[in-house]
Amino acid sequence: MGWLITKYLVTAAVVVLVSEAAKRSDRLGGLLGALPMVTLLALVWLYLEHQSQQKIANHAWYTFWYVLPTLPMFLVFPGLLPRLGFWFTLLACAVITVACFGLFALAVRRFGIELL
Repeated sequence: MGWLITKYLVTAAVVVLVSEAAKRSDRLGGLLGALPMVTLLALVWLYLEHQSQQKIANHAWYTFWYVLPTLPMFLVFPGLLPRLGFWFTLLACAVITVACFGLFALAVRRFGIELL
């Protein structure tokens, strides 16, 4: 149980670090947010929990493919925010991300990459 609490605290600290940095500097917050810190932590947790190399490698592989269709959201968000407000922009971006992911999964299936 102590290990699980440690994982929660360290992972939460990363999220708090990013949000606090973003309050002070848009660029620094964006840079830290763009770094794959949560993924790196997940890889470390998997390794420390003695998961197989294949399991760890699969996590990195699928993370790469799942990140790509989320990127358009970051371009759309600033344009929608002044028009729709925060919550509707967040909802619209979630819908856009799901649509992009579905289309992306169909596109990469042709190359033998199964995401769904």
